[in-house]
Amino acid sequence: MKSFILSVAINAIALWLTTILLPAQVAIYPPGMAMLPFALTVLWVAVVFGLVNGTLGTVLRFLSFPLFILTLGLFALVLNALLLMLIAWVSTLWGTGLTVDGFWGAFWGSIVLSLVSWILGLILRPRA
Repeated sequence: MKSFILSVAINAIALWLTTILLPAQVAIYPPGMAMLPFALTVLWVAVVFGLVNGTLGTVLRFLSFPLFILTLGLFALVLNALLLMLIAWVSTLWGTGLTVDGFWGAFWGSIVLSLVSWILGLILRPRA
């Protein structure tokens, strides 16, 4: 349970920093623009991000493994961008406001999101 909470917190901080670093490409808006505080909206999007990435992302990475080998891993960038677009679509269905400005916005957003969450994971996760 601690690991899940830490993972959601890292994803939430990474999503927030991604919206700061790429404001034109990735943005989070609270539903109804004022119903939930911004921090709760970011946490909710992080939970959706973790669920979609942990379930569907794992299956898609497994199925597209031959493309990873064929493109020397570059297809992972495309898959992460498509997953970020899917997460934006799913989160808007559930009432939150993650918006991504097209494929290239999702592409650059997924790169920044991956780098920031990797760095935060190095800093915040306990070493065993």
